Amino acid sequence: MPYPPPPRTPSGPRRRTLLASAAGAALLTGCSADPGSGGDSGPSVTERARARAARDSAGLLDRYDAVLAAHPALAERLRPLRAEVAAHVRAFGGGRAAGSSSPTASSSSAAPAVPAGEKEALASLATAERTLADRRAKALLEVPGELARTLASVAAAGAAHAYLLAEGAK
Repeated sequence: MPYPPPPRTPSGPRRRTLLASAAGAALLTGCSADPGSGGDSGPSVTERARARAARDSAGLLDRYDAVLAAHPALAERLRPLRAEVAAHVRAFGGGRAAGSSSPTASSSSAAPAVPAGEKEALASLATAERTLADRRAKALLEVPGELARTLASVAAAGAAHAYLLAEGAK
Protein backbone atom coordinates (compact mmCIF):
# COMPACT_ATOMS: atom_id res chain seq x y z
CA MET A 1 0.00 0.00 0.00
CA PRO A 2 1.52 3.38 -0.99
CA TYR A 3 2.08 6.03 1.62
CA PRO A 4 -0.23 9.07 1.40
CA PRO A 5 1.41 12.36 0.34
CA PRO A 6 2.31 14.80 3.09
CA PRO A 7 -0.50 17.20 3.97
CA ARG A 8 1.42 20.25 2.72
CA THR A 9 4.21 20.10 0.21
CA PRO A 10 6.76 22.90 0.71
CA SER A 11 6.86 25.31 -2.22
CA GLY A 12 10.57 25.94 -2.10
CA PRO A 13 13.79 24.92 -0.45
CA ARG A 14 13.78 24.76 3.31
CA ARG A 15 15.82 27.21 5.34
CA ARG A 16 18.10 24.46 6.65
CA THR A 17 18.82 23.31 3.11
CA LEU A 18 19.70 26.82 1.94
CA LEU A 19 21.93 27.56 4.90
CA ALA A 20 23.63 24.17 4.90
CA SER A 21 24.39 24.24 1.18
CA ALA A 22 25.77 27.79 1.29
CA ALA A 23 27.80 27.12 4.42
CA GLY A 24 29.13 23.86 3.01
CA ALA A 25 30.10 25.53 -0.24
CA ALA A 26 31.87 28.31 1.64
CA LEU A 27 33.76 25.85 3.81
CA LEU A 28 34.78 23.66 0.90
CA THR A 29 35.87 26.59 -1.20
CA GLY A 30 37.55 28.38 1.68
CA CYS A 31 39.46 25.25 2.67
CA SER A 32 40.48 24.31 -0.85
CA ALA A 33 41.59 27.75 -1.99
CA ASP A 34 45.34 27.99 -1.72
CA PRO A 35 46.35 31.65 -1.51
CA GLY A 36 49.69 30.94 -3.13
CA SER A 37 48.25 29.03 -6.09
CA GLY A 38 46.90 32.08 -7.89
CA GLY A 39 49.98 32.68 -10.01
CA ASP A 40 49.77 35.48 -12.55
CA SER A 41 46.03 35.20 -13.16
CA GLY A 42 44.90 35.15 -9.47
CA PRO A 43 44.30 38.84 -8.89
CA SER A 44 42.88 39.48 -12.35
CA VAL A 45 40.45 36.56 -12.05
CA THR A 46 39.46 37.72 -8.58
CA GLU A 47 39.03 41.32 -9.64
CA ARG A 48 36.98 40.36 -12.69
CA ALA A 49 34.74 38.17 -10.53
CA ARG A 50 34.37 40.92 -7.93
CA ALA A 51 33.52 43.51 -10.61
CA ARG A 52 30.95 41.17 -12.17
CA ALA A 53 29.39 40.50 -8.77
CA ALA A 54 29.16 44.25 -8.13
CA ARG A 55 27.55 44.82 -11.56
CA ASP A 56 25.11 41.95 -11.00
CA SER A 57 24.12 43.32 -7.60
CA ALA A 58 23.73 46.82 -9.05
CA GLY A 59 21.49 45.40 -11.78
CA LEU A 60 19.39 43.63 -9.16
CA LEU A 61 19.19 46.87 -7.21
CA ASP A 62 17.91 48.54 -10.41
CA ARG A 63 15.17 45.89 -10.57
CA TYR A 64 14.14 46.60 -6.99
CA ASP A 65 14.05 50.33 -7.72
CA ALA A 66 11.95 49.80 -10.85
CA VAL A 67 9.46 47.61 -8.96
CA LEU A 68 9.28 50.15 -6.13
CA ALA A 69 8.68 52.97 -8.61
CA ALA A 70 5.92 51.02 -10.36
CA HIS A 71 4.36 49.58 -7.19
CA PRO A 72 4.86 51.95 -4.22
CA ALA A 73 2.50 49.82 -2.11
CA LEU A 74 5.24 47.16 -1.97
CA ALA A 75 7.74 49.55 -0.34
CA GLU A 76 7.36 48.25 3.20
CA ARG A 77 7.85 44.65 2.08
CA LEU A 78 10.74 45.34 -0.30
CA ARG A 79 12.69 48.00 1.62
CA PRO A 80 14.67 45.53 3.82
CA LEU A 81 15.52 43.26 0.87
CA ARG A 82 16.57 46.23 -1.25
CA ALA A 83 18.79 47.50 1.58
CA GLU A 84 20.56 44.12 1.70
CA VAL A 85 21.09 44.15 -2.06
CA ALA A 86 22.58 47.66 -1.76
CA ALA A 87 24.92 46.29 0.94
CA HIS A 88 25.91 43.51 -1.47
CA VAL A 89 26.86 46.11 -4.09
CA ARG A 90 29.14 47.77 -1.54
CA ALA A 91 30.55 44.41 -0.35
CA PHE A 92 31.74 43.71 -3.88
CA GLY A 93 33.26 47.18 -4.24
CA GLY A 94 30.41 48.91 -6.06
CA GLY A 95 29.83 52.56 -5.23
CA ARG A 96 26.07 52.86 -5.13
CA ALA A 97 24.59 54.19 -1.89
CA ALA A 98 21.87 52.33 0.00
CA GLY A 99 19.29 55.09 -0.33
CA SER A 100 20.09 56.06 -3.89
CA SER A 101 17.42 55.28 -6.39
CA SER A 102 18.37 57.59 -9.21
CA PRO A 103 18.91 55.92 -12.56
CA THR A 104 22.22 57.77 -13.02
CA ALA A 105 23.68 56.05 -9.95
CA SER A 106 23.33 52.64 -11.52
CA SER A 107 25.41 50.80 -14.05
CA SER A 108 22.65 50.26 -16.60
CA SER A 109 21.11 52.84 -18.89
CA ALA A 110 17.50 51.68 -19.12
CA ALA A 111 15.15 50.78 -16.30
CA PRO A 112 14.15 47.10 -16.23
CA ALA A 113 10.62 46.25 -17.35
CA VAL A 114 8.20 45.71 -14.48
CA PRO A 115 5.05 43.58 -14.67
CA ALA A 116 1.81 45.49 -14.16
CA GLY A 117 0.56 43.38 -11.24
CA GLU A 118 2.15 43.38 -7.79
CA LYS A 119 2.22 39.58 -7.56
CA GLU A 120 3.86 39.30 -10.95
CA ALA A 121 6.39 41.99 -10.00
CA LEU A 122 7.28 40.06 -6.84
CA ALA A 123 7.58 36.85 -8.86
CA SER A 124 9.91 38.56 -11.35
CA LEU A 125 12.12 39.79 -8.49
CA ALA A 126 12.11 36.27 -7.01
CA THR A 127 13.24 34.85 -10.34
CA ALA A 128 16.00 37.45 -10.66
CA GLU A 129 17.22 36.74 -7.11
CA ARG A 130 17.15 32.96 -7.66
CA THR A 131 18.99 33.18 -10.99
CA LEU A 132 21.70 35.39 -9.53
CA ALA A 133 22.06 33.20 -6.42
CA ASP A 134 22.51 30.13 -8.63
CA ARG A 135 25.11 31.90 -10.78
CA ARG A 136 27.04 32.97 -7.68
CA ALA A 137 26.95 29.48 -6.22
CA LYS A 138 28.55 28.17 -9.42
CA ALA A 139 31.14 30.96 -9.40
CA LEU A 140 32.39 29.80 -5.98
CA LEU A 141 34.54 27.19 -7.66
CA GLU A 142 36.40 29.78 -9.72
CA VAL A 143 37.48 32.28 -7.05
CA PRO A 144 39.79 32.09 -4.05
CA GLY A 145 39.17 32.39 -0.29
CA GLU A 146 37.58 35.62 0.87
CA LEU A 147 35.72 36.38 -2.35
CA ALA A 148 34.35 32.83 -2.37
CA ARG A 149 33.09 33.27 1.20
CA THR A 150 31.47 36.59 0.27
CA LEU A 151 29.86 35.05 -2.82
CA ALA A 152 28.56 32.14 -0.72
CA SER A 153 27.07 34.48 1.85
CA VAL A 154 25.45 36.70 -0.78
CA ALA A 155 24.18 33.66 -2.72
CA ALA A 156 22.55 32.34 0.46
CA ALA A 157 20.97 35.73 1.10
CA GLY A 158 19.72 35.84 -2.50
CA ALA A 159 18.18 32.38 -2.16
CA ALA A 160 16.43 33.51 1.03
CA HIS A 161 15.21 36.67 -0.74
CA ALA A 162 13.88 34.56 -3.61
CA TYR A 163 11.98 32.38 -1.17
CA LEU A 164 10.49 35.37 0.67
CA LEU A 165 9.53 37.08 -2.57
CA ALA A 166 7.96 33.91 -3.98
CA GLU A 167 5.95 33.47 -0.79
CA GLY A 168 4.82 37.09 -1.04
CA ALA A 169 3.70 36.57 -4.61
CA LYS A 170 1.25 33.84 -3.59
